[in-house]
Amino acid sequence: MKKFNFFNISFLILFLSQSTALLAVTPTPSTKTDLPPNIVFLMTDDQRWDTIGSYGSKDAITPNIDKLAAQGISFDNAYHAVAICMPSRTTIFTGRYFSDHRVGFTYPYNRTLPATEFAQSYPALMKAAGYRTGFVGKFGVSLEALPETVADHFDFYAGISTTSKKGPHFPKSDKKLAHIYRKDRNPKERTLIKGDAMIRFLETQPKGQPFSLSVSFDAVKNDRDTDMYGPHVELFKDKKMQVPANWVEGKNDQLPKVLDYSRSTYLHMQRTSTPELYQTLARRFAVQSYSVDEQVRRLVAKLEELDLLDNTIIIYTSDNGRYHGSRGLYDKAIQYDEAIKQPLIVFDGRASKENHGRRIDAMVSSADIAPTILSLAGLDIPPVMKGYDLSPLMEGKQDMTKWREGVLTENFFIQELLRTKGKQVEAKNNEVIKNNRSYRSRGIRTKQYQYFEYFEHTPVIEELYELANDPDEQNNLVSDPNYKSTLAEMRKKAAQLYAQALQ
Repeated sequence: MKKFNFFNISFLILFLSQSTALLAVTPTPSTKTDLPPNIVFLMTDDQRWDTIGSYGSKDAITPNIDKLAAQGISFDNAYHAVAICMPSRTTIFTGRYFSDHRVGFTYPYNRTLPATEFAQSYPALMKAAGYRTGFVGKFGVSLEALPETVADHFDFYAGISTTSKKGPHFPKSDKKLAHIYRKDRNPKERTLIKGDAMIRFLETQPKGQPFSLSVSFDAVKNDRDTDMYGPHVELFKDKKMQVPANWVEGKNDQLPKVLDYSRSTYLHMQRTSTPELYQTLARRFAVQSYSVDEQVRRLVAKLEELDLLDNTIIIYTSDNGRYHGSRGLYDKAIQYDEAIKQPLIVFDGRASKENHGRRIDAMVSSADIAPTILSLAGLDIPPVMKGYDLSPLMEGKQDMTKWREGVLTENFFIQELLRTKGKQVEAKNNEVIKNNRSYRSRGIRTKQYQYFEYFEHTPVIEELYELANDPDEQNNLVSDPNYKSTLAEMRKKAAQLYAQALQ
């Protein structure tokens, strides 16, 4: 049952015309606190959890993200259900696992999401319930009938990678929004551009109507000098960045041989395999993290200026992590913690100071984000969403005996199939599997163990790590007779989670 019904007379007037909406009377303080909360969802691209100050980074300059954590809740055992951008973003929108929605880059997990299914995403359901909805930045989902479908579910949309040369923005009548995305804008300002659009959404927000704004930054993904905002580059120009203990110089011969076919291996050789390469890229990622942090500062300041912060929830996360040289890998997708562990911070302006700075160690998944947003908005969670509602955890009301022990993680991306199209793709896929070049994998992450299998390899390759004694996942226990029963148990639990995802 919905906790709120905000289709009152004021909202009917709001929806009759834009001009009437903008002239709506400011609610009294008592009415204001009765409104459902505003929700701002912030997502970065390829940001590892440990590159943020509040998650332990000594190199990052992220004071505003850290302040969200200090005044909110941080999840210390959050994991990406899938650690590569398009399927991860689809999971976050829909609350469904990769094996269920199948929206990705490579056959047979390269489905386009039907418009009818996006209608069950959190933005679409919130708009249908009366929220004003906005999206800014990298949309990144293969969606049927773009851009018409997003126009059905967003009141304000700037799903643009860099400038107006890439993608639509609306409302078309907003001249200031068009100016933000003018064609002569410096591409080095790509993060600032998204911040400008985010602020513009807030400036045009009608009074008395709740809003849901999703902002998806390109940062910290790209690693070219042309993407770096000059003034922020200077902060890290001569900084010596810390090197992870499991960074590998050159090729890592200890990895499963099947990962030789992964782009993470050859990209490491190109980008992070020497101390000099590592330092250069680590500084670039820190620059971009700072640029994002500045947009968080702007967001909070604008919400305070508009007297909206005390009824706004801000969620901060990334779409996946990245190895950046750890293990001799560069990219993502492969199911070690550097890729699958997720930064997840929830700031709630309504929370009392007693609840500030809490850290929660329950096992949570990126599939939990959509149902949690709907729950926080007071809306029903549709049965198609397989993720959990995190709000009882945040409220301290969750019976932990009924919470999950572990989370499902999946990777179905195969670099070799990325450019193969048409009738050839099925044959190519079969060849990849037959010749043991497939590194598709699935598994389970618990507090104690990491287990996954490359299930299309013959024989199946498995990895099992006991994290208390081996946090860097260096000692594969699959062949250890002392862990025979544990291995059998983890296989069984992973299979159960996979089956549940498909129900």
